[in-house]
Amino acid sequence: MRETRPQGEHPDERAPESPDGLGAPPEILVVALAAVAAGIVLRFVTRSALWLDEALTVNIAELAVTDLFEALRQDGHPPLYYLMLHGWMELFGTGDVAVRALSGVLGVLSLPLAFLYGRRRGGPVLGWCLTAVVALSPFALRYSTETRMYSLVVLLVLVGALLLDDVMARGRATPLRLVGIALTTAALLYTHYWAIWLLAAVTLGLGWRLWRRRGSGERGPVVPVLGAMVLGGVLYLPWVPTMLYQSANTGTPWAGPVRPTTVVSITMVDFAAGSFPDGPLVAFVVATVALLGLFGRGIDRHTIRLDLRTVPQLRPEAALVALTMVLGTVFIYATWSAYATRYAAVVLPLYFVLVAGGITRFVGRAVRVGVLVVVLTAMSIGAIWNVRDQRTQARVNAEAIASEAGPGDLVIYCPDQLGPAGSRELGDDIEQVVYPTFGDPERIDWVDYGERNTAADPDAFAAEALARAGDRGIFLVWNASYRTFETQCERLLSAIATARPTIELVPNRGGTFFEHATVSWSPPL
Repeated sequence: MRETRPQGEHPDERAPESPDGLGAPPEILVVALAAVAAGIVLRFVTRSALWLDEALTVNIAELAVTDLFEALRQDGHPPLYYLMLHGWMELFGTGDVAVRALSGVLGVLSLPLAFLYGRRRGGPVLGWCLTAVVALSPFALRYSTETRMYSLVVLLVLVGALLLDDVMARGRATPLRLVGIALTTAALLYTHYWAIWLLAAVTLGLGWRLWRRRGSGERGPVVPVLGAMVLGGVLYLPWVPTMLYQSANTGTPWAGPVRPTTVVSITMVDFAAGSFPDGPLVAFVVATVALLGLFGRGIDRHTIRLDLRTVPQLRPEAALVALTMVLGTVFIYATWSAYATRYAAVVLPLYFVLVAGGITRFVGRAVRVGVLVVVLTAMSIGAIWNVRDQRTQARVNAEAIASEAGPGDLVIYCPDQLGPAGSRELGDDIEQVVYPTFGDPERIDWVDYGERNTAADPDAFAAEALARAGDRGIFLVWNASYRTFETQCERLLSAIATARPTIELVPNRGGTFFEHATVSWSPPL
């Protein structure tokens, strides 16, 4: 039967269905529930060993709390996730599966919140579509299987979005909800610094709403919400001195800024597809659906009309995504900092609201579920790719070293960024140091990192390493492609090889592993 509605009414502009209902067409429910089931399983499955960022996170979180805070001054991150991981490891241990499971649990908890938020923004169909897309997003899956804070970021953004919706759209400005907004604001700030740009975008949006009502005398809940966010900022003040120290002394020496167009393109690819070769095509499909969520009006089973003024329903999400990314991009250029797509976790749920909204613009039930299946199938390629992706060569290198190493042998990591993952796999039975400091390979001191590396002397380091090793074996785990080291690792290898015979024990397998290295071996004399 042909669907009918009053003239001028479009499905994307109708009032959301009852927030107490879970109802949606059975075909949408079946597809969404299948996606959720697969997404839950995939959040706890990966074959890779822990790479640099994960191993470093675990090594910091293992410290006593007072030492943890001091270690973070050298690392450049806020403390909330590290404190959570510290407590988690006390309960479940420090194995790869155990430490990654925290992010997996946080990722699973985000799914019902995605449904609740989507249902409020457009009824159960949008809610189920949003849940399915988040469930199978390669980005969400990657960081649900990684011992990092980005699953926590996504969860907190959804909590904050629901609280703002309660207060701003539903008039529930109760003290408890305002306290929740304050605590969520503080939690986001204590989790990742890019939350600053999302919160700034929210503040600007609320300020714009207040300015538009300046002559009416009616401010609504805007002022209480802004007050709650200010309170959240006050709760963050104890960490501000550390943040300023990190900003002045750590930075992102591993990369420089990228063009704004690159920021947009690589973020969309990672959100929708991950790192597999055909990812840009999947990202294009998903982005097209997102644009329909912002500009499309479903007319009938055969027609979607584009409205260049945008559809009011999802303007807030689109504005927050755009403004957050603009503010963050301006900052990375102003400070000549790097950008990694994981920073954009602060806008991931909002972007996928647009994608889910685009799916609902298809009025015909068969076409709508077909579009949902196409989007989920395309994204699932990247999701499966994440399971088989090998993030580090550290385990392969460690096995080769362990097979040849004898008592007193020396392992050197050049650069030191290879140390956390390598030392985790190799264990404590062999002496391990990092270039250029001879320091502990478990952690990295990012303070004045570039300046320290530029001033290093590979020949002097090699002379000391040869003296330390004596007639025992030396293993050099090295990679020449790291910034701020230029040719130093090759010079270090040359200096060692000049003094004693050296062979290549493990080749650099950059085509297989994201974090890769060569292992050169000078056998005992």
